[in-house]
Amino acid sequence: MENALFDMDIAYRESLEKIFEYIEQKKYFRSRDELLKHNEVEIAEMLVDIRRRFDLQRMVVLFRALPKDISVDVFAELDNDDRIDIINIITDPEVKYIINELDFDDMIDVLEDLPANIVDKILDKTPKSERKLINNFLKYKEDSAGSLMTPEYINLRKNWTIEEALKHIKEVGLDSETIYTNYVLDGGRKLIGVISLRTLVVSPDNAIVSDLMHDDPVVCHVDDDQEEVSDLFTRYGYLAIPVVDNEFRLVGIVTVDDILDVIEEETTEDIERMGGVIDSANKDYLDMSVTHHVKARLPWLMLLMFSYFITGGIIDSFQEALSKVISLVIYMPMLMGTGGNSGSQSSTLVIRGMATGEIELGDVFKVIWKEIRVSIIVGLCLSFINFFRIVYLDHNPPMVALTVCISMVFIVTIAKIIGATLPMFAKKIGMDPALMAGPMMASLTDMISLTTYFIMAGLLLNI
Repeated sequence: MENALFDMDIAYRESLEKIFEYIEQKKYFRSRDELLKHNEVEIAEMLVDIRRRFDLQRMVVLFRALPKDISVDVFAELDNDDRIDIINIITDPEVKYIINELDFDDMIDVLEDLPANIVDKILDKTPKSERKLINNFLKYKEDSAGSLMTPEYINLRKNWTIEEALKHIKEVGLDSETIYTNYVLDGGRKLIGVISLRTLVVSPDNAIVSDLMHDDPVVCHVDDDQEEVSDLFTRYGYLAIPVVDNEFRLVGIVTVDDILDVIEEETTEDIERMGGVIDSANKDYLDMSVTHHVKARLPWLMLLMFSYFITGGIIDSFQEALSKVISLVIYMPMLMGTGGNSGSQSSTLVIRGMATGEIELGDVFKVIWKEIRVSIIVGLCLSFINFFRIVYLDHNPPMVALTVCISMVFIVTIAKIIGATLPMFAKKIGMDPALMAGPMMASLTDMISLTTYFIMAGLLLNI
């Protein structure tokens, strides 16, 4: 499997290099022919690579050279930023064709990011019924279930026979987002059940839909946050989840392919926050300008720099004590690093537990008790090794070794408790728990580590 993927990657790179050569020679039709040897996903990736290597204009030239039906599929695979840039260059008729041919949820994604004047132009030529539907979808909050859903689902009647249901699916299936899960509605469009295509296919033709449907479906509300919707997919493993309004009327469905994009977006956001990056605007690293990189990184670095002023102040206040036992200075980096790593371990595990639903806010005391037991065992193991190292390898007095080791047990324990509870506290007050797992955690544990170390030194060494 790995060899096959490697071979595919080599073929992709070789083809891309050919396209680069053709572009440099201004042989655009040959470039297009080479592009057409690939599927729409790879073509979209290649167009992005062409933009990075050359410029937007040449990317658009090749996009416009694609057959119309393929260009729509490729457009759907591009990121929103690339879509908007293409729309700003191509003609209005081209824009209207592409938008009208897109799947409904992709169409909404594009329209949400377009300038109002362009949206008005597109909607002006759209049939009134469809225009009303689009306007309703554009009103939903960004990053909500309503903004992710599509109205292209299959609805059935509860009194239909299986034969009638399958006939209906054959008639409307091509225009639907999925045919594998079908939704049973009453006369007021309220959702009363779901039934899978598998159940329909294996059941007798004269069976009634209401007798076979699942009448307690998992649903989400139009205003639910996309992360909550993502959790439902992770928990139940469905291909699609219905979206209902306050009256339990079915207004759309969210499909798993849309949730994969959400999971990538949320994961990227969490990793960035854990690394002290404020906002990358969901752009790829190479696509972001130097200025944007600076804006995304500088605020956190400034905040952390000021936090280290406090750390420096702690060291300065114990300067006289340190001058009496110089060997204490040697072990400061080790204790600070151990504290930071201990806190990060706990916060990472707790954040994952909260993300999967395993850990709830009400479990805080269970988490603290478990971390206390873990940290004491870990701290004693580390201290045992360090005691022999400090006494027999570094040739320091046993009391210095004892000071370092006792400090380590306390530092590991405190850091793990803080690492476990800070994300839970963040969630409680409505903040992103990932903010508490990166640089902020390191700064806080550094301060605590030094303070604990110096207090222990004062008590045990009488300095």
